[in-house]
Amino acid sequence: MSRLRFGTFLAPFHPAGENPTLALQRDLRLVEHLDDLGYDEAWIGEHHSAGSEIIASPEIFMAAAAERTKRIKLGTGVTSVSYHNPLWVADRMVLLDHLTRGRTMLGVGPGSLPTDSAMIGLNPTDTRELLEVNLDIITRLLAGEVVTEQTRTHNLVEARLQLRPYTEPCFDIAVAAVASPTGPRLAGRFGAGLLSIGATLTQDGFDALAHHWSVVEERAAHYGQPAPDRAGWRLVGLMHIAETREQAYRDVEHGIVPWFRYFQKVAAFPQMAVEGGNLKEMIDFINEAGIGAIGTPDDARAQVQRLADQSGGFGAMLLLAHEWANPEATRRSYELIAQHVMPHFQGSVRTHAQSTSDAKARATETREAHARTQHEAVAHMTEKYARELKEKG
Repeated sequence: MSRLRFGTFLAPFHPAGENPTLALQRDLRLVEHLDDLGYDEAWIGEHHSAGSEIIASPEIFMAAAAERTKRIKLGTGVTSVSYHNPLWVADRMVLLDHLTRGRTMLGVGPGSLPTDSAMIGLNPTDTRELLEVNLDIITRLLAGEVVTEQTRTHNLVEARLQLRPYTEPCFDIAVAAVASPTGPRLAGRFGAGLLSIGATLTQDGFDALAHHWSVVEERAAHYGQPAPDRAGWRLVGLMHIAETREQAYRDVEHGIVPWFRYFQKVAAFPQMAVEGGNLKEMIDFINEAGIGAIGTPDDARAQVQRLADQSGGFGAMLLLAHEWANPEATRRSYELIAQHVMPHFQGSVRTHAQSTSDAKARATETREAHARTQHEAVAHMTEKYARELKEKG
């Protein structure tokens, strides 16, 4: 883990009933803030129902965010490819890759909300079967192939892309995974990265981490793909950080309850089940089950290390965006992570934190001797000046 990347996974989660225009502007400002802080990636969700995850087109949001940022990479987190014509998915992503000059990433999945797929006559089994079919077509198109294929939902006749990707040879592609081996299996088959969305939201997801990567490696070998690089493995986790644990607990009183209730009562997505009946139980569920960190930078560092140990190593830590705290406290949480957590996981031989700490230690050890020479230099120059005055007089 020479340089662990950091980013956010922005579904987003906004309480139903509030002003959606302002909520979307907050999301854009958050991505700008992360760009300023040096975060590496922002993954944007696609949802069409349930009133909370209100970005319907991650591509449109990414285009807007790209104009407001300089270096952060922007990914679809994820495009529900089962809902779409695979030709247009590939075509739009190539366009974004050019518009962003290589800051685009494609995350794919079957779609998480059954209320989305039901509106176009698909059930969760259908979407999972279509995911593999459509991902195969997308990767072939991006490789420059001409594709003629009839799927359950679309008919492609000598389909091809008029533009090749800006990124050489292609932008990053990652497959979503929660607890089942479906995502890792497809990542291995297609030589894609793995986007472990449920890695820390459930105990099953956490326990499955090492197994998931072994599935990726096994499928890659089976299909003759190059050995997968752990740098392409992204884990999504839960955090809210403040200067003290007490402050962090007070911060999340703002909005953690509606977030929990969304998964408990609204979203028909049992893989993301969360427990907790009151505020204390919700905080305890995050902290004591080991699936996240509500606390200090030390707690955040410990959680990232726990994930590294459990997984055997990965490439990016993505913080699941939420509004547990108010916007100011949320921004401060990201700042504290950038300032006090990132440096401990970035660097090949030594981390940035070790480098500056070692420099401080060396200066501390030699301070007394150097202070003595400083005093001697001052005394020398004072005496020299006194002699000059005496010679002039």
